[in-house]
Amino acid sequence: MSALTVDHSTASGHEWDDLVRIWQETDAPEGCKVEIIEGIVTVAPPPSNAHNDIADLVQRALYEVIPRHWGIYQTLGTAVPSRDGLYIPDLAIAPRQVLRDEGGNFIPAAAAELIVEITSKSNAAHDRIKKAAGYAQAGVPLYLLIDGWAPGGPTITLYGEPQGDVYRVLHAGKFGELIALPEPFALELDTGEFPEH
Repeated sequence: MSALTVDHSTASGHEWDDLVRIWQETDAPEGCKVEIIEGIVTVAPPPSNAHNDIADLVQRALYEVIPRHWGIYQTLGTAVPSRDGLYIPDLAIAPRQVLRDEGGNFIPAAAAELIVEITSKSNAAHDRIKKAAGYAQAGVPLYLLIDGWAPGGPTITLYGEPQGDVYRVLHAGKFGELIALPEPFALELDTGEFPEH
């Protein structure tokens, strides 16, 4: 399946609040992911079983190391208004208090401690390029990209040290390798169990 892109002509030239309103009012089938990527509301089909399996494995490993007052969220909107973006990452790790303080159905992306995106065939370019730039610009300290659709075979890349809309690559490897997440996680993530699509 491919992502459906809905370019609402009423959104061009409008402010952030209008984009968010359109995003909130977009009627998509249950389980679909609705995001704003560079000012365009997009709808993607539900993720595959392999995708969900990887998200679960990462989530289980992270629960072993995160502070009790942080949460791991699978459907949390993360806003990057400066890039006309409102993303729904596969996993967003953030202090629970941020969600309570913000209310609504999204938080500023800058409030996340770690974002994990797992590519799908239909949206891999968004995760690799557009969202990476958005998360960096927002100042998300760590971005973990799990790319089962990489041209040379499944890869895992940890980005950090954001400057502007660019991250530094902290680790790049293939499925099956250990990847070290730095403090505050201090976790060696074993990707050996990750299924390939």
